[in-house]
Amino acid sequence: MSDAAVAVVAGASGFVGRALIRSLVDEGYAVRRIGRREAVTWHDPAAVARAVDGASVLVNLAGKSVNCRYTDANRDEILRSRIETTRALAEAVRSAASPPAVWFNASTATIYRHAMDRPNTEADGRLGAGFSVDVARNWEREFFEPDVPGTRRVALRMAIVLGDGPATNTLVKLARLGLGGPQIDSPWFPHRRYRGIGPSPTGSGRSEWHRTRGHQKFSWIHLDDVIGAIRFLRDRDDLSGPVNLASPTPSDNAELMRTLRETVGARVGLPAWRWMLEPAMWALRTEPELILKSRWVLPETLTAAGFAFRYPDLRAAIEDVAAR
Repeated sequence: MSDAAVAVVAGASGFVGRALIRSLVDEGYAVRRIGRREAVTWHDPAAVARAVDGASVLVNLAGKSVNCRYTDANRDEILRSRIETTRALAEAVRSAASPPAVWFNASTATIYRHAMDRPNTEADGRLGAGFSVDVARNWEREFFEPDVPGTRRVALRMAIVLGDGPATNTLVKLARLGLGGPQIDSPWFPHRRYRGIGPSPTGSGRSEWHRTRGHQKFSWIHLDDVIGAIRFLRDRDDLSGPVNLASPTPSDNAELMRTLRETVGARVGLPAWRWMLEPAMWALRTEPELILKSRWVLPETLTAAGFAFRYPDLRAAIEDVAAR
């Protein structure tokens, strides 16, 4: 690695961003950071352009966390923070005298439908509808539509990342509270927090429920494999477009919670129906959708290209996260 190699990481304050920066520094990159509290901020387009110009790798992880209640203000900020930062980077890449060879933009495996019948791959996956899907749809559209010749683009459709992050911490809290059994969807008072958003909102506009009996699919990926996949995709200039970042062996909610319960030593694991989860998730300031939607995603592009997952097994992944 040349000492002059530069990587730009936007939205680096999260646990994925921090781990990515450590990896890039270990590889010999000089890392330039863009963010609300970094030396280069989104309020200075000229500084953003200077940071991007001459970089060999650009990674955008910016966006408000979805681990919150979907109030109107939070919904708008979740979408705005993704669209505007991606748009700002596209302008910087287009204006660069020496644009980055590859640009990775975060996305989410939640873009796919609630699936219990078959998994979603990049080639044959079906997109869903409603708020979370619309956020991902508009995010990827903002990423892929601008003309940025000379820069390869990869949208990282990440499943739930196991590590010291909000999703894992929420699941661990539920297990330690004695709610470490399966989470079971059931009827609940209708609401509109999950209604579509953006220029062309999708969905019925009302909350829905699915009779999954706690066996909704759980697609996940260990943090180390997220970093490994980004390195792998960086070095494969024949790969572009949306790429699923998910373990090749997805689980379901019942197995996930059983494994978590055993790992944290929780003796009691009561099943939690939606009428129990709604007040618990309200108290935790997050949304039941994060654990009730059936996410069944396979990493077809990565496996076909020969990527070797370090943690393909759920139990090994959770035990490693707990040990850290």
